[in-house]
Amino acid sequence: MGNNVTMRDIAERLGVSSVTISKALNDKEGVSEELKQKIKEVAEEMGYRFNTLAKSMKEGQAYNIGVIIPERFTGEIQSFYLKFYQHIARVLDQHQYSGILHILSSEDEENKVLPRIYYDKKVDGLLILGQISNEYIHLLNGIEIPIVYIDFYNEDAEADTVITDNFYGVYEMTNHLIKNGHKDIGFVGNIYSTSSIQDRFLGFYKSLLEHKLPLQQQFIINDRDERGKYIDIELPEKLPTAFVCNCDQVAYNLINKLDSLGYRVPEDCSVVGFDNDIYAQIAEPKLTTVEVDIEEMSRTAVNLIISKLKTKKKKWEQISVKGKLVFRDSVKKMTEGKQAADMA
Repeated sequence: MGNNVTMRDIAERLGVSSVTISKALNDKEGVSEELKQKIKEVAEEMGYRFNTLAKSMKEGQAYNIGVIIPERFTGEIQSFYLKFYQHIARVLDQHQYSGILHILSSEDEENKVLPRIYYDKKVDGLLILGQISNEYIHLLNGIEIPIVYIDFYNEDAEADTVITDNFYGVYEMTNHLIKNGHKDIGFVGNIYSTSSIQDRFLGFYKSLLEHKLPLQQQFIINDRDERGKYIDIELPEKLPTAFVCNCDQVAYNLINKLDSLGYRVPEDCSVVGFDNDIYAQIAEPKLTTVEVDIEEMSRTAVNLIISKLKTKKKKWEQISVKGKLVFRDSVKKMTEGKQAADMA
């Protein structure tokens, strides 16, 4: 119907009053959640658009949310977090908010410099996507707008957090490898780097414990330095039969490293990842991995920050969203003969 759709047009379509339409679109009380959702869907279908400028001037809000991604998490190939931002922006748009992306440089993070979008009062809240330093978290604790941390948590963070279930995802993945006959299994990831990697390692270790398999220190491989920059993966002299990698990009790097040394995946060594991002698809072979439910995490994070804007509540929540295993070609089932040969 074009961009001249009014609340009256929507009201006539649904057979309700314009007041009901107004309450629903502005998330006011007096309309059931079911009817609100129906009205929003019809409004979007008809091409209705808020006059955000007039609304912001009236209510003293910018109707923008800043989405901050640390620079080290933006790679040469499409970044997992940039893909995440696209989902967040779509969800924000459904709530009549806009997302403003800010890449936090390593220098600004180290020097504890807040984004200009905060100082210029262009945003009503901040979504922090990817782990930042403890010092920067302490800086953010001192600002007055709502914050939600996504994909990591920290005991000093005075804000809501939304994470994927890192622990259970890798626990299930390691169980899958063990069910396929793997007993010597390595883990690739700097366990001191992020809360996500720590939880993934703990899920890996729990699976080993439950199956009475030893944690072999020579099979715990570092993938990055203390600033989060990837380093060359140093492999042990004797390889395990499988590696659990903390993310798909690291799994992709590991497969390339193995290939350069003359090893084949999965014939000589199985490799699994985490995220189900573009690296899982471009790896050869394609990766068995854990898919992060980006859509649900985006919805949850946006709902949390909008709720904080409306209620001004100080209580903080941590919400974990379950992922799912995705099976592809990077895992080989071990035969008894192969296991015996590897143990010899």
